[in-house]
Amino acid sequence: MKIEIDDLSRSAIHALLNEHLQSMYTLSPPESVHALNLEKLRRPEIAFWSAWEGALLLGCGALKALSRTQGEIKSMRTPAALRRKGAGRAILAHIVEVARARGYERLNLETGNMAAFTPAHKLYESFGFTFCGPFGDYIEDPNSVFMTLKL
Repeated sequence: MKIEIDDLSRSAIHALLNEHLQSMYTLSPPESVHALNLEKLRRPEIAFWSAWEGALLLGCGALKALSRTQGEIKSMRTPAALRRKGAGRAILAHIVEVARARGYERLNLETGNMAAFTPAHKLYESFGFTFCGPFGDYIEDPNSVFMTLKL
């Protein structure tokens, strides 16, 4: 598996991000969907990575700079057909490593609160993330879960 910085130009990435957005809007009411589209992922404060096995896209993830000391995980996704192969864990480990290298003191994330998100919660917990309240511009939302990792 090769994890690389991604310029968001390939059709496979577009398809995976489209799958991600469609899934989020299926699982959550529109006001509770915080997933980013391509345009928002191209902002300078966001670094985006993809994981590949040859020409096969295994997953993606992003790190958004919130401040000099904090970052936020965005757009963590593996294709539905390729889950449970370790790509999500590898991308998350890479993002945590980059956050530490940047000198961040805290890494945050927002995800859904429905049963479909339980595997994601367990993955984040296995890295030491704990549940917390809203951060940044987020507000309390019964459809959201907020997690943080002290680095």
